[in-house]
Amino acid sequence: MNAFQHSQIPQQTPTQKQQPISRPKRHLRQRSYRVMAVEMTAKIAVNVAISAAAISALAKLVPYNWSHQGKLKEVNTEVKQLEKRVSKLQAEFNRNFDPRQAKSVMQQQTYKFEPNQRPVVLTNQYGQQIDLSEPSP
Repeated sequence: MNAFQHSQIPQQTPTQKQQPISRPKRHLRQRSYRVMAVEMTAKIAVNVAISAAAISALAKLVPYNWSHQGKLKEVNTEVKQLEKRVSKLQAEFNRNFDPRQAKSVMQQQTYKFEPNQRPVVLTNQYGQQIDLSEPSP
């Protein structure tokens, strides 16, 4: 049933030996070298073009980046100045709305005093009133 079958080897008839067709191998090799050279030249040309585009893009972006860094420094200095101003204003705001300092703030802003206090007015020897709010030269 499943017996081994002998493989039949095809018998070769003694015919004429086929002569290999001689191809000019030199021409094929030279041709393949030329194709490879053209391909490599094309690859190099494409890479040079891409590199040139990248370099020109960088040449345009570097000054743009420098100008924006300068503007960023200016903005940072302004932010620092404004933070100082905000902290001063916030301290003044907290002082103005502090109930423990309400009387002193009222006296400073309205020049009104409590009935048991008397305002002190400084005068010079000629009888002129001295203003303490402005510094003297």
